[in-house]
Amino acid sequence: MRHTEFWQRMEQALGAAYARSWASSVVLADLDRRTAQQAIDEGVAPKQVWLAVWRQLELPDRDR
Repeated sequence: MRHTEFWQRMEQALGAAYARSWASSVVLADLDRRTAQQAIDEGVAPKQVWLAVWRQLELPDRDR
């Protein structure tokens, strides 16, 4: 998964206006207590970050 796909999925899940704010403010245990934005900035693979977001938001399997 590329960064652009990650952000597209975030916007689909949370809306364009809220996705980046959520990614910068919600700390995820699955990402070693980092936000999605911190994990991306530190080089964690976008797919791994997305899976943590997907679990946190309890999104349907089709969005995995």
